[in-house]
Amino acid sequence: MKKKASRRTFLKKATLGSAALSSAPYVFGAPYHETRLLKRDYRNESFEANDQIQIGLIGAGIQGIHDTSSALQVPGVTLVAVCDLYNGRLDRAKELWGNDLLLTRDYRELLAQKNIDAVIVATPDHWHMKITVDALRAGKAVYCEKPMVQRFDEGKDIIEAQRNTGRICQIGSQGMASLGNEKAKQLYEEGAIGELVMLDMYSDRYSSEGAWQYPIPPDASMETIDFDTFLGKAPTVPYEPKRFFRWRNYRDYGTGVAGDLFVHAFSTLNYVIGSHGPNRAMATGGLRYWDDGRDVPDVNITLYDYPKTDTHAAFNAVFRINFVAGNGGGSGFKLVGTEGVMEIGQNSLTLERSKLNMIPGKYSMIAYTEATQQKIREEYATKMAEARTADLKTGTLTWNAQKDYKGARYDHFTNFFEAIRGTSKVIQDPIFGMRAAGAALLANESYFKARPVTWDATKMQLT
Repeated sequence: MKKKASRRTFLKKATLGSAALSSAPYVFGAPYHETRLLKRDYRNESFEANDQIQIGLIGAGIQGIHDTSSALQVPGVTLVAVCDLYNGRLDRAKELWGNDLLLTRDYRELLAQKNIDAVIVATPDHWHMKITVDALRAGKAVYCEKPMVQRFDEGKDIIEAQRNTGRICQIGSQGMASLGNEKAKQLYEEGAIGELVMLDMYSDRYSSEGAWQYPIPPDASMETIDFDTFLGKAPTVPYEPKRFFRWRNYRDYGTGVAGDLFVHAFSTLNYVIGSHGPNRAMATGGLRYWDDGRDVPDVNITLYDYPKTDTHAAFNAVFRINFVAGNGGGSGFKLVGTEGVMEIGQNSLTLERSKLNMIPGKYSMIAYTEATQQKIREEYATKMAEARTADLKTGTLTWNAQKDYKGARYDHFTNFFEAIRGTSKVIQDPIFGMRAAGAALLANESYFKARPVTWDATKMQLT
């Protein structure tokens, strides 16, 4: 594991204007406020007709369609088959991608096709492990949507299946391969924010769609939906279209706000700071507004403890989700360090550097005589003069993605297909995916048990 660069190393590179530290000349000197460009080179993205990667989609819902649309933008990729349990989605697949597709309700029929090289698994969470393992054993490369698992004990099955088959498996937290994440990782390892103290993550929503109240099509019925197969390993219940189309609202099929939203943040956080994850979590929240039959909270606040490692100091993380945000919504992901703050987005990043004020002011000096105050000022002036050469100046630097940036999801699929072709390694393999999913699931474990829970992030198990 790469050890994070020290503040002194960052200062030295900044002073020298090292070519390896592209950001350094802009964060040294001034106060400043500048904007720079994040770039991606899209040259040499072409493949011969006989070098096409043929893919199948399993789960043609909202995420599945977004994933497939991004995957098909990558040169050299062709969709040949789609599986879904609702007839209307199979019809939609034909509208989007043509009539030549193999369409099926049975994912096993899709996996049996010899011409399929890779599959996208975008099903409800409770099907992720089973279908991913079956696909790997069928010789397919797999792009499995986050969270990788619904339950802690499922991770080992995917990890072992990938190891035993040697097939490529990418977990689909699409922001992972983004320009914003790449720049944040570079800056963090260069020591741009000093020692990490805290992560502040929040996601506010203020719409029925944002709260997973997805529309239910008028033709939904037992004839157009294979509801029994949808249930899978979940408890048997009578047909209910809300459970099928709004499955994220139910613990039987989904993982709540933690599995849907926290897991993205953990993927980014662990990637940027080179961490395995937290060792403790404590959650609170409740069902405040969307009392529509769901059994997961619409407000969740979870506190996480990260232990000290070779790549980061011990720090705390605050994860907050609010589906009833009267401010209209918004989101943020901020790394707070001893010397600066990074706000990270998929298409942008802002680095703000500050200096800790160590000089006493009027508030604390008021209790001392004028003579004592003068002596204190002289003592601090001497100390600050000695330390001044090690001070980085304050200011703000913002990076924005180039106008023709194809997006983080495109980047993640590019990484996946490059791994299949043998020119790269996946950025989020099953071990990484399990550590991100496991950390997210701790929020549910703590919330529903109403107590703190502990986690061994290296062994990926509850303690």
